[in-house]
Amino acid sequence: MVDSVENTPAEGTRMDLRSYIRQQPVMLALLAALGVIFFLAVAGLSRAYHAQRDALGNRWFSRGLADLNAGRFDRAVTEFRAALLYSRDNYDYQLNLAEALTGEKRTAEAYSYLVNLWDRQPENGVVNLELARIAALRGQTEQAQRFYHNAIYAVWPGDQEVKRRETRFELIEYLLSINAKAQAQAELIALQENLGEDPALQKRVGDLFLRAQDYEHALEAYRLCLKSDRHNEAAIAGAGWAAFQLGRYPLAERYLQAAVGANANDTQSAERLMTTELLLHMDPFRRQISEAERAGIVVDAFAIAGRRLSSCATPKASAGATSSEPSLADNWAKMKPQISEQHLRQDPNLVEEAMGLVFEIERQTSATCGTPTGADLALLLISRLHEGN
Repeated sequence: MVDSVENTPAEGTRMDLRSYIRQQPVMLALLAALGVIFFLAVAGLSRAYHAQRDALGNRWFSRGLADLNAGRFDRAVTEFRAALLYSRDNYDYQLNLAEALTGEKRTAEAYSYLVNLWDRQPENGVVNLELARIAALRGQTEQAQRFYHNAIYAVWPGDQEVKRRETRFELIEYLLSINAKAQAQAELIALQENLGEDPALQKRVGDLFLRAQDYEHALEAYRLCLKSDRHNEAAIAGAGWAAFQLGRYPLAERYLQAAVGANANDTQSAERLMTTELLLHMDPFRRQISEAERAGIVVDAFAIAGRRLSSCATPKASAGATSSEPSLADNWAKMKPQISEQHLRQDPNLVEEAMGLVFEIERQTSATCGTPTGADLALLLISRLHEGN
């Protein structure tokens, strides 16, 4: 009986220990559960915080894009800077901020962003294009061309071919703006090879070839345009001018007649057509005209040159002439008694001599008094047509 009483406290302790051991996994599980819940709560709050920051950044970025596209660069700069407060390393935010700064002509600030972005993604087309524009604004021609070429062959979002083509167009415009016509011609030739027969693009290229004074390729581009869009008035007029500049006057006449017929308000083509028709009519050396007609043309040309001479202070017959040498006026006056249709028909060599003097008068008066108009311009162009013959 005594033993039973003495063992009771020990047995109770063992029972409490067993009970505690049984409860410990439950407590650990509860603590673990509480830890998970706490972690999820913190993670959820963190996600909510970052989502809120992203939403605010995107909201400012969207406003900045709208103002950038509308040309409101000062507002766009403020909005992109606000967006960067919520995401300092965001590539797109920095890039668009640089574009807005460039739009405001704050090129130094834009350049610092763009150089950093270029280091991160040197193949980015937009970054290279913006750097090209800044170099162009600074007059750094070699750098501008290098970045333009980088942009042409870089990675672009969306339709890469369109972006690359437009970048090359921009490069060509830049080259023409600095009068680098030979380089512009080379870029245009490279561009034209990949355009196909799209009439709008061929017309655009034709216009640029005209500005670059590559009239052969301009005529080719206009013809490709008219192949698909034969009623394109601007392309018809452009082809007429290109043919005119190439000295292909019968072809120029056909195009210019079509241009004037299609658009009666095209005064420029009308003036060029008048000059072309005068030129074709006043050329005494063209084939298939009679001796009488040739003589009549020479008489008229000689008289026209005489009037031009009297209205312009004419230099001596040659650049190195002395006061003892005869002037153009002296030579014209000396030859004038011989210039009749009868004499010209009897002496074919006189036609050559008379027209030689006419051409010299037109060339020198053009240098002294500026480019002539009307019949005098026609005679000047005829002289260039027969130079070296």
